[in-house]
Amino acid sequence: MYIRVTYTRRDMASAEPGSSRTDKLQRLFELAAGQAGYFTAAQARELGYSARSLVHHVAAGHVERMSRGFYRLVGVPAGPYEDIVAAWLKLVPRHAVVSHETALALYDLAPSRSHETHLTLPREFRPRTPQSSPAVALHTTTVPLRRDEVTNRFGVQLTSPARTIADIADIGADPSVVIEATERAIASGLVSPNELLAAVKRRSGRVRQLVARAIQKADPRA
Repeated sequence: MYIRVTYTRRDMASAEPGSSRTDKLQRLFELAAGQAGYFTAAQARELGYSARSLVHHVAAGHVERMSRGFYRLVGVPAGPYEDIVAAWLKLVPRHAVVSHETALALYDLAPSRSHETHLTLPREFRPRTPQSSPAVALHTTTVPLRRDEVTNRFGVQLTSPARTIADIADIGADPSVVIEATERAIASGLVSPNELLAAVKRRSGRVRQLVARAIQKADPRA
């Protein structure tokens, strides 16, 4: 696909040394294509696009402004998880990750996902004003997620399989959901029994017992 774009000298001055207009467009397209067409103003700025140039591209019809600081590159096909990508990107500055039922669906560990997009973020970064979209469910944590508790899938950052199952068990989900997710995760090699046990080590006794039961059913040798 070819998109004709007009740039200004200021755009060129803000770009990385040696980068061309085509290079900038290619990098923006690659970024947006991996995020269902969406990108933030901050991401565009890192690629050399000024706020002024974004206004120009919106007016020219190359870019669609979705909300403040949030855009979509026209012409990029929508993906099956477009709503999840959009919800996550809007809260990336607040260190949010996809989690709980939504993460289960992205790992294919649940038969269907909630109509809400579940995100987890540090409590100190929780928005003070209510979310404009009722389809977003926010969870907070006072303990920062470790690197091994976060991974990437379908263009978003999400909790690891072990962390996801631990979180689902912790919020009181139907035990059958936890058991099925555990069975699928172990059978597919997404997680090992030891990783799951480590993930719930500091959770409540109820959670540890439920996950241990799920592991035993999934792998009697564990």
